Amino acid sequence: MARHIQLIFFSAAWALLLWAQCVSTLRFTRGDFPDGFAFGAGTAAYQYEGAAAEGGRSPSIWDTYTHSDRNMYGETGDIASDGYHKCKQDVKLMRDIGLEAYRFTISWSRLIPGGRGAVNPKGLQFYNNLINDLVKEGIQINAVLYHMDLPQILEDEYGGWISPKIIEDFTAYANVCFHEFGDRVAHWTTMLEPNALAQGGYDNGGLPPNHCSYPFGSNCTVGNSTIEPYLFVHHSLLAHASTVSLYRQKYKAAQKGIIGLNLYTMWLYPFTDCKIDIEATERAKTFLYGWILHPLVFGDYPETMRKIAGFRLPSFSSYESELVTHAFDFIGLNHYTSSYTSNRPDTIEGRLQDFTADLATLFRGTKDATPSAKILPGKMVDPHGLELTLEYFQDKYGNLTFYIQENGYGGSDGTLNDLERIDYLTKYIAGILKAIRNGADVRGYSVWSFMDQYEIFGGFKTHYGLVAVDFDTEEQRRQPRRSAHWYSDFLKNNAVIELECDFTTKISHSQI
Repeated sequence: MARHIQLIFFSAAWALLLWAQCVSTLRFTRGDFPDGFAFGAGTAAYQYEGAAAEGGRSPSIWDTYTHSDRNMYGETGDIASDGYHKCKQDVKLMRDIGLEAYRFTISWSRLIPGGRGAVNPKGLQFYNNLINDLVKEGIQINAVLYHMDLPQILEDEYGGWISPKIIEDFTAYANVCFHEFGDRVAHWTTMLEPNALAQGGYDNGGLPPNHCSYPFGSNCTVGNSTIEPYLFVHHSLLAHASTVSLYRQKYKAAQKGIIGLNLYTMWLYPFTDCKIDIEATERAKTFLYGWILHPLVFGDYPETMRKIAGFRLPSFSSYESELVTHAFDFIGLNHYTSSYTSNRPDTIEGRLQDFTADLATLFRGTKDATPSAKILPGKMVDPHGLELTLEYFQDKYGNLTFYIQENGYGGSDGTLNDLERIDYLTKYIAGILKAIRNGADVRGYSVWSFMDQYEIFGGFKTHYGLVAVDFDTEEQRRQPRRSAHWYSDFLKNNAVIELECDFTTKISHSQI
């Protein structure tokens, strides 16, 4: 017990000292950010649109999951925030708040219900109307092509993302989007969080399409946790690279847009200053970040991954390596928190051959002796962790361009007087400004989320929105929270924000 308390004290003190270089009050306004920097907020199609069986839309793997007994929350996105019917009034809300950018996802199953082939005219009209309304209000459009909206028909036909057939179908879907919307959309993201979707969708089975195998996941009917996460990421990278190549060859010159890929990130601190914990933290970063970024920058997976995963990690051909290398104009980051990482010696026999990058808990080693790493579930409001993440990327991969595409705070009571959200957003925006002043090339920030919607973890019981939605009424009434007014004042009135230097980190060790 005494040793445990010492470790907690050391880790907390070390994290709190990370901002010790700040010795005076930090004072800034919207005008302190670089020219071209855009502040916005975001939603995602299944979580926001609703109208799941309307307008020619076909079921996606997300629909299949929420209507199954594997859905732990018992709620679906069939209606969600009813954005399909209310998007026009929602764009006016964006304008009233003063959003400079809006990040949304396109539903593949709404636009091309068969997964390939014929375009759904009603789906096309919906996205054209949304885009036109955003253009009219002068709101920058940040469109995402994929966020778990795989048409179920492709999952049934060939297994979706675990098959190389997905590369051609995804590229063809992207081609439709570029052709139909690219005259007004100049900011494209191919996919959100492939590193996290691999773990949730194909290792422990907690996300669609719920693939897993015993003993690494539970409540799954299909899957192989040993190899499928690696196949998912490999095909995701190749589909992304194929799409980028198409855009650059066919559309970029005329449309003058940019295209990138998104990562889930959290900063990882070693739980102690012991060598084994420091090494475990570096392994965890390799699997969390390097799994995606190393191929995009250097054309192959990190050597650490190759040693640990062995034959389970697919290989790139020389053509594929060339295709993937530098296949991005920017990297989008979804970043919410930081955590501690510890060496994990208590590995279950046989578990070592499973998927190595279980992002929530384990970074498993090899059978030979490389210990795995456990991410401990301490909760932090740690804007300096985002700064350190950006510094790490710069040191490891060069001076990349970033957009913070998700960052936000989810309350459970849905109050309109959401002071904790204001506190959270204030600190992270301040952290981004500090990172920029220290050389990070960050060009945009998007609050998650614009309004309450169906959340992946929590259903309708977790409220991330700047705008509250009354899900208990057919009207789905929208009410801007206090955070929406605060954000509006910051964006439209150049309101001054002041923060004391000891604001930066709050840590809960209750679960460590």
